[in-house]
Amino acid sequence: MQTISYLEFYGLKKEPFSAAPDESFWFSSPQHTEALMKILHAIKNYRGLILVTGDIGLGKTTLARKLLRELLKEEIFEPALIVIVHSSVGTIWFLRKIASYLKIESTDNSPVTLVSKISRRLIEMYKKNKIPVFLIDEANMLKNKEIMEEIRGLLNIEIPGKRLLNFVLFGLPEVEENLKMDMPLYERVALKIKIKPFDFESAKKYILHRLRVAGGDDKLFSEEVYETVYKHSKGKPRLINTICDNALLEGFLRKKKIIDGEVIEKVLKELSL
Repeated sequence: MQTISYLEFYGLKKEPFSAAPDESFWFSSPQHTEALMKILHAIKNYRGLILVTGDIGLGKTTLARKLLRELLKEEIFEPALIVIVHSSVGTIWFLRKIASYLKIESTDNSPVTLVSKISRRLIEMYKKNKIPVFLIDEANMLKNKEIMEEIRGLLNIEIPGKRLLNFVLFGLPEVEENLKMDMPLYERVALKIKIKPFDFESAKKYILHRLRVAGGDDKLFSEEVYETVYKHSKGKPRLINTICDNALLEGFLRKKKIIDGEVIEKVLKELSL
């Protein structure tokens, strides 16, 4: 038996509310656009340490990937994205990761040797007008005081008025407390950005934007839906995606061409929202 998906039913080219990060769905909300501009300014001016925090599901990872793409557009930058997947990562792993992205070959596991080689490479890059930038996602997983000390040590590699590399840390609010394990490092934070949930207008524009990118119709959701989705998602993009994705599936199963309040209420009940 041949079946169709909700994509075909609603004339969509791809899933508009997928949970997987997808740069093509980047939404330039006022706060995300401002954050991007501030971070780029700080990086271009060798500020050194930048901190981006926010609760779960507010789009920090999407912002990190958007920033990476913007940096790759300019030859002056040498960016790398490091995702921390476990809180047990140690100093050697971290330094070798940095060395690897800087194209430093080393079998030596001595922190002193690694930092020395990194320092020489940073000076070489500066002379070639290259700015290395390390974007660290899930930075709240860095809970090792020794790693904080190594980050501080790397930030100390500088010439008058300029640090020779930039770290942009993306993470949950606790990353700020983790940085305080090394107060001299915390005091080096040059820029702090806190990502907040959408307000209603941004949430509605976000939903419409994702529908358009996916090839959908602006009228796919009835007007009553936006307020309900905003209220129960509390303006968090990840929850908005979850509710809307489930709503499209529910609407498809009911053969409804328009997602209305009845469909949303059923979804909210099933999601215990």
